[in-house]
Amino acid sequence: MNLKRIFGAILTALGIGGLIYTAVLFANTGGGNQDIRSLIIYGVLGFVFFFAGISLVRTTKDEA
Repeated sequence: MNLKRIFGAILTALGIGGLIYTAVLFANTGGGNQDIRSLIIYGVLGFVFFFAGISLVRTTKDEA
């Protein structure tokens, strides 16, 4: 197994988890400043992890 692909898959899973957590927070938000700040932080981190993982998996070449 290629270590970069495994790390990319882990980053992608963390990104999906962060985006799902952001969606749950968005559904339960009351509109306070702390809620909006949490939404932005988790959403941006999830977005960055997701796309970093996807790009790492796509750019890693298979070597036998």
